[in-house]
Amino acid sequence: MRKKEFQPDEIVQAAMQVFWERGYEATSIQDLVEGTGLSRSSLYNTFESKHHLYLDALKCYSSVTAANIAILSGQGQARDLIEQVLMNILHDELNPNPSRGCFAAKASLEISAQDPQIASVLQQNFQSLCQAFAQLISRAQGTGEISAQQDPEALALFFVNTMQGMRILAKGTALPQRQEHLQNVIQTALKLL
Repeated sequence: MRKKEFQPDEIVQAAMQVFWERGYEATSIQDLVEGTGLSRSSLYNTFESKHHLYLDALKCYSSVTAANIAILSGQGQARDLIEQVLMNILHDELNPNPSRGCFAAKASLEISAQDPQIASVLQQNFQSLCQAFAQLISRAQGTGEISAQQDPEALALFFVNTMQGMRILAKGTALPQRQEHLQNVIQTALKLL
């Protein structure tokens, strides 16, 4: 038996880029062959199906969520850490190279309602992010930075929703107005703290 000459994790990363750009339905096996450099048979032998590869790509995307969780788990004022996460989205959406938005949000809109496995992976992703926000907010309530009357879980959901909404708003806003609109969203959201 011949040894595989590729790293499956690298192939999943490459496939994630293809799915992220095109979406699940619009991505063909040929797109994946071209995007990963593998043959059809190698793709099927390693990942069984386009669906399994997509699930692996969504799980791989959790590393992007982990970067936001690391910021929220860092040292500093809660408001500053939340602002940093939101400003990263703003800067991403102002990048001259078109942003692809949030892979998890795209998957939620495109396919999660029809696929319980995908919905489960997405739910874990969003729950991890919500938990990081809620822990930060609870910590800030303990120091008096945020009012103890605020519900940490409700605020956490609000900020996850704000992150996703910023991505969608950016896609529907012309570049000249995009920065102002996104900054207004950030400043309004931060006033809740």
